[in-house]
Amino acid sequence: MNPGRKIPLRKCVATGEMKPKKEMVRVVRSSEGDVSVDASGRKNGRGAYITLDKESILLAKKKNILSNQLKTKVEDAIYDELIQLAESKHS
Repeated sequence: MNPGRKIPLRKCVATGEMKPKKEMVRVVRSSEGDVSVDASGRKNGRGAYITLDKESILLAKKKNILSNQLKTKVEDAIYDELIQLAESKHS
């Protein structure tokens, strides 16, 4: 590991914790208003990072955090996709 290299940190919208970008997933709203899970972290649009664990995702869903952050309605399918990603990462 290169000691001079900084690990990019991002803040989880659900928990408020700062974590390495690799442990999180970005949800992005495009200029057309489409919301999608951005696994690459490179899509254009307004992004919000969320920790890839089920508790954080369910908390965000319950409190409508992603909708507030992205200033648009986030469909349940997005949360379902995030939960599937979290479960496949931990298995």
